Amino acid sequence: MEYLIEYGLFLAKVATLVVAFIMVVSALVSAGSRGKRGGSAGKGEISIVRLNDELDDMRETMKKTILDKADYKIEQKLEKKRQKQEDKESKKKAKARLSATAETEEESRKRVYVLDFDGDIEASAVESLREEITAVLSMATAKDEVLLRLESPGGMVHAYGLASSQLLRIRSQNIPLTICVDKVAASGGYMMACLASRLIAAPFAMIGSIGVLVQLPNFHRLLQKHEVDYETISAGEFKTTLSTFGEITQKGREKVKEDVEEMHTLFKSWVKDHRPAVEIDSIATGETWVGVQALERNMIDAVMTSDECIVAACESADVYSVSYEIRRSIGDKLGAAIHKTIDSTVMTWWKRVRENGFYS
Repeated sequence: MEYLIEYGLFLAKVATLVVAFIMVVSALVSAGSRGKRGGSAGKGEISIVRLNDELDDMRETMKKTILDKADYKIEQKLEKKRQKQEDKESKKKAKARLSATAETEEESRKRVYVLDFDGDIEASAVESLREEITAVLSMATAKDEVLLRLESPGGMVHAYGLASSQLLRIRSQNIPLTICVDKVAASGGYMMACLASRLIAAPFAMIGSIGVLVQLPNFHRLLQKHEVDYETISAGEFKTTLSTFGEITQKGREKVKEDVEEMHTLFKSWVKDHRPAVEIDSIATGETWVGVQALERNMIDAVMTSDECIVAACESADVYSVSYEIRRSIGDKLGAAIHKTIDSTVMTWWKRVRENGFYS
């Protein structure tokens, strides 16, 4: 036991030194880059890539490598003929628009907008997601579709609540929203995923974890043993309930338990409202299921990968990848890199703890 206490104190000292170092480096870099920050600070840039073209380029490379020269030459001639016909039809439609006989909604080609959300504990990707959705909604119509590739093991309730609210903007415009999960959509990730008009997951993607968790270490007894006082001055009976260094009372513990239960009830209602087919009491246990199991419980609509969805969409629609990159100062980038490293370490540990019941 004495060894564990000494080890804990050693970790606390190391953590203090690391935090102090990060603060000093961040301050120096921030001061050095302050003069370089112009009026564009905080703004970003939208990037749009037509995925049909990327798929065509890949297909063309495969043909060029695999087919013999004679077959490839024939294939090129057929492709040029097809492209010429498409260009001809496109010019005809352009002329029709110019002569005030614009194409009807039925004649226009469907567009699919592909977005990505890679969630961390703070759902920090929402910064870009909100801008991407704003850009898409400026062009999309009800006959188009938004396809979101979502990966997240969950995190803070308020952060994922905001991310979910961004997806509601799409649904409120009556634009179909397809969400694809290739690896994991758990807890806050599933809070977002259940908003899909069509929810798809890979066969062994982890789905669910409809529950609420509050946990933190408490060093109060350790401080008492070493005669270290920790003072907290607050107003309001429940302003302080659980803390890292303060004494945790039974009343405070019960209050946190009450808040957790209430948040769990809200979470269950959210899922049930957006996926009425689920038996909410049987799935809101905090458990996770793989894609094929989630399908049996009506938690998803189909078992498929995002790659299959996108390739299929390219056959009948114009598919665009939309991403928004926020411009950051050197200091912000350094801080974000450090934060990402710490966050990644915590998330790796958390996922290992939660996945220890699955085969590896």
